[in-house]
This record gives sequence, C-alpha cells and structure tokens, in this order.
Amino acid sequence: MDNTFHFHSLSEFHTFCGLPKPEHPLISLIDYSKVNYPVNDHALKWIQQFYSIGLKRNVNARFNYGQQHYDFDSGLLSFCSPDQFLKIEMNPDAQVEPSGWLLLIHPDFLWHSELATRINSYEFFSYAVNEALFLSDKEEAVIVEIMESIEREYQSPIDQFSQDLIIKQIERLLIYSERFYQRQFTTRKKSNQELVTLFEQILVQHFIPDNLGKNGLPTVNDVAAQLHISANYLGSLLRIYTQQSTQQHIQKKMIDYAKMRLSTTSLSVAEIAYELGFEHPQSFNKVFKSKTKQSPLEFRAGFN
Repeated sequence: MDNTFHFHSLSEFHTFCGLPKPEHPLISLIDYSKVNYPVNDHALKWIQQFYSIGLKRNVNARFNYGQQHYDFDSGLLSFCSPDQFLKIEMNPDAQVEPSGWLLLIHPDFLWHSELATRINSYEFFSYAVNEALFLSDKEEAVIVEIMESIEREYQSPIDQFSQDLIIKQIERLLIYSERFYQRQFTTRKKSNQELVTLFEQILVQHFIPDNLGKNGLPTVNDVAAQLHISANYLGSLLRIYTQQSTQQHIQKKMIDYAKMRLSTTSLSVAEIAYELGFEHPQSFNKVFKSKTKQSPLEFRAGFN
C-alpha cells in the first residue's frame, strides 16, 4: 500500500505539521521549531504542489531524494519545487532542538507575474537535497531578513501593492541564493574540480567503441547518476568551470568520436551514425555539419 502523502494546499501541510492554519492561503513562513511531524511513522514520504525554501538547523530527520540523503546539522538552505518527491526518516531519539524557517509558496500566488515564468530557471529548485546551500552567518542573516519581511507583508492588511511587494522579496531571496551558490562553487573549488575531472573520465569511458555499442550515447542524466549528483547541479558546475553545458560536452565527445571513426576506419557514415545511436544517418549528417561546417564525407575526404 502506498503511504505517500499528497499536499495540494498550504493548509493541508500546516495541518500535517501540527500547525495552525496559514495566515495567507498561498504563502506562509513556518517556524521550523514548531513543526511536529507525525511520530508514529519513522519514514514519511510526500509530494507537494507548492514551492518550499527551507533554512534548517539541527533537524531531527534525514531528508532523502532517491538513494541520496543529507543530515541537517547546520544552517543549510534547500529548495523544493511542485511535484517533487520527498522522503524524511525521523529520528525521535535525537537530543537537539530543530530550528530554522520554511517558506511555502503556492504557484497560484505567482500568477500574472514575470516570476511565474522565470522561477523554474533557478536550477537549484531541482538540485538534490545533498546539494543544499551552506550559509555563512552573514548569508544566513540576509536570508532570514528577507523571509521575515515577506511574513510582515502578508500579515499586514492586504492592498493592491501587497502581492507585488512580496513577489519582489521572493525574487530578492532567489537572487541572493543564486549569488551564494556561486560562492559555494568557488569556495569548494578543489572538490568541484575533481568532479569535473571525473566527469571527463566518465565521458571517455562512454565513448569507447565497445561501451558505446553496448550502452548507446550517454544522456545528461546517465552521467549525473554516475557522479551521484543531480543533472541540474552538474550543469551549473560545468557552466561555471568550463562555460559549457553537460549536453555541449556530450555533443563535443560525440563529434570527436565520429571524427576518429571517420579517419581511422572504413566504416560507412551510416554505420557510424547507427553506432552513435542515430536512427537516421541524415540526422547525424546534420549534427556533424552544424558542429564542423563539413559533412562527414567532406571531413573524411579532407583528412585523406
């Protein structure tokens, strides 16, 4: 029997957490020290239909995405988007007092605003929880100040300016979060560079002829899974360190592989195309020419 909870509204989530009804139906700031998840089930699973931004410390739970987990024992900022699956393993024996804030934003609150179309461009909403943002004390103070200003605004009498002011504060919070993530990528330079190196090694292994014939062309998700990070986090990392997306790296390796096969084997263009997973050689020809300004046959002739 599936025991996954589904929360369609902020009110449903408040009730689940043992909290009073939200003061605003579409946006709410929760004091995490007052959250009381049901303790009769040590493994809670849910899917929510709203965004959440959590600043959590000393939480008596382990948050999981798939096989990955992270123990929140310091100030961390994490992001969840609608329809994202979340699993929490409770630790009722923990002696620490959880604290922090949880900002809930229903998509309906963003209607008729530019942020409604732009919010999903913030890739950290699709990062895994173990890729959460570590905050310095000063950074944490900035985030808390913005969250509290959002709360003050929705607690005030609603007028024609209320929604715009709150959305501006949400945008401000997201921009600061993006800035702090950039800082985190930089301060963890050594480990991140190791990830980039390992990424390159994994791609090389994928493009060994026997492996390619067995497994086909790697996808972004394939490579990210081998690195045990989310596809979006890998993309952000590569753009910072290489100025290219994961897909661009894969395409470059594919073109390099095609050049190698064209120049060192007598395989036909169609055979190389099929080897790379193309159903139609014409599609391969088009991609190859867009990247090299030559058709595969022109490249082979020029090389010879």
